Amino acid sequence: MARYRWIFATAVACGASALAASPAPSPAPEPGGVDLAGIDRAVQPGDDFDGYANGHWQKTAVIPADRSSTGIFLQVFEKAEKRNAELVKAAGEGNPAKGSQARLIADYYKAFMDDATIEKAGLKPLSAELGAIDAIGTPADLSRVLGGQLRADVDPINATNLHTDHLFGLFVAQGLEDPSHNLPYLLQGGLGMPNRDYYLESGKDMVAAREKYQAYIVAILKQAGTPDPEGKARDIFALETKIAKAQQSIVESEDIHKANNPWPIGAFATKAPGIDWSAYFKAAGLDTQKTFIVWQPDTVTKLSALVASEPVATWKAYLRFHAISENAGLLPKAYDDLSFDFFGHTLQGTPKQRDRWKRGLARTNNDLGDAVGQIYVKKYFPASSRAEVQTMVDNILKAFDDRVDTIDWMTPATKQKAKAKIATVKVGVGYPDTWRDYGSLDIRPDDALGNHLRAEAFEYHHQVAKLGQPVDRNEWWMTPQTVNAVNLPLQNALNFPAAILEAPFFDPKADAAANYGSIGAVIGHEISHSFDNTGAEFDAQGRLANWWTDADQQHFKAAGQRLVEQYNQYEALPGLHVNGQQTLGENIADVSGLAIAYAAYRKSLGGKEAPVIDGLSGDQRFFLAFAQSWRSKTRDAALRAQIIGDGHAPGRFRAQTVRNIDAWYEAFSPKAGQKLYLDPKQRVKIW
Repeated sequence: MARYRWIFATAVACGASALAASPAPSPAPEPGGVDLAGIDRAVQPGDDFDGYANGHWQKTAVIPADRSSTGIFLQVFEKAEKRNAELVKAAGEGNPAKGSQARLIADYYKAFMDDATIEKAGLKPLSAELGAIDAIGTPADLSRVLGGQLRADVDPINATNLHTDHLFGLFVAQGLEDPSHNLPYLLQGGLGMPNRDYYLESGKDMVAAREKYQAYIVAILKQAGTPDPEGKARDIFALETKIAKAQQSIVESEDIHKANNPWPIGAFATKAPGIDWSAYFKAAGLDTQKTFIVWQPDTVTKLSALVASEPVATWKAYLRFHAISENAGLLPKAYDDLSFDFFGHTLQGTPKQRDRWKRGLARTNNDLGDAVGQIYVKKYFPASSRAEVQTMVDNILKAFDDRVDTIDWMTPATKQKAKAKIATVKVGVGYPDTWRDYGSLDIRPDDALGNHLRAEAFEYHHQVAKLGQPVDRNEWWMTPQTVNAVNLPLQNALNFPAAILEAPFFDPKADAAANYGSIGAVIGHEISHSFDNTGAEFDAQGRLANWWTDADQQHFKAAGQRLVEQYNQYEALPGLHVNGQQTLGENIADVSGLAIAYAAYRKSLGGKEAPVIDGLSGDQRFFLAFAQSWRSKTRDAALRAQIIGDGHAPGRFRAQTVRNIDAWYEAFSPKAGQKLYLDPKQRVKIW
């Protein structure tokens, strides 16, 4: 999954763990919606609420050999995966009509599972791309190939930390200052490892990763029969290190005001000399665009200079390696195994590759997401669930609106703008109202890599076709079978896919405390992203605009800084702390979302007290459900990767969010001197 962190969208869960984890055995349902057996009553809630809520589960949970982590959050992912397997199998039954959604799904999956044909084909499916690389003879040729490789491979959930093998990434969305039309965003890329820190940090783990990455480059080139693989690997790694030095860090890329750089297409030649931009944009099909938003302008300038200064032969070796490496999972087993050994085993600590059928499902969902999604919701997401979740969303939005009225430090002018933004938010529950049409996509039952490359190009053309067109604020950026949720600040919209609206996050039969503590906090989290450190920079139309008074903004930023300092104290591994600034947006959304979900829960009781169930009050069940939603157990390598490159803090620290909520103190009576206890004046309250 390509990764660009934040601006375009923010999700409740980090993408890596959402796809890589596997659950421990599911606990038996409890009447109160809380896993009583997972609680460790030897731990004091005031010392470690995650340890209290999840400690016994932690002691018994085993991370499967083919996973980098395990946890309740991903228990739901396994449920969706099993359902998808049944749907894909059913799609191939009865000889579906050519061009139908079912036939596309069946042929795509069949091609991936046909490893004998993949072995026989070797590198042949890449022959056109490799041939174009081999034919590069001049700088203009190089620019054309680089432009032809531009893809809309930016994951909107992780937007400003692009991990793509292509030098740049394209994202199409409404303009930062023009919410009525879509514009092209150009963003930094070009690295094989997850982000620049893997090339630049001096710690022993980073040094070891660099050594193994260079060995991986050599191995891929050798497998492909490339002459002088060792020498070419040295040149490739040296080039990528220069690319890493040119890139902005995650924190730097999150500064929206530094990112708002509209460049007329004619300005690229003078602002970023080195690339033949006319050839580049023509090859990318973007030569008619008048303006681009350049997210990291200094980086674009430096990368363009590298295109001119580095030998063409080095760029050819770099492009050849990445063409093979990024598609290794669809090539013969030797390439696939090499790729997993580095990216799965070395970087994530996973001992064993996932079964092929699971990888096939993931590929099918990635390239034909809406086709699978349509049949998923028909079978597994009833209208009654959609209506019930919509009611919860409405209740939580109302609670947020009410809460704005009670903020004593905010001026009436800022409150009015905040309430206008709440009133105009677009909420999508379960699935989109319109679906993607894959009728023109060529999917063959014997061409796994070709299917993916054509799907990738299909997606690129779909995105490019939006340029200059009116913005669709109802557009979805997640498929219904995705276990996640997302806030889209440029659209002022929220998506809650069907697959996350499952127990234990949401259970129509469960106690309200558990539903509000779990899916309610997820809903509150996504709503709060519209008002986090970056979301608060956008108005009700998704326009980059300051709608705060100076005094209000100073108070807001001061509260955020206190949260930064709070999270900086959390140590994930010896000597490796959470980066409070890097995770600030997610942490604000956790704190505010939990507070809003709690307010909505209390309001749902209609003034009555919740019943005591299993010896727990309603408030206790609410906070336990929240903490148990974040239970996780992660391999050290994967945890390190998350701390370095993700905007979400690890689950065990997200569970400690409760320490900022006054009602938690009343529910569990933590005492001054305990590790989580905060004096009322120290508790961070943002919304």
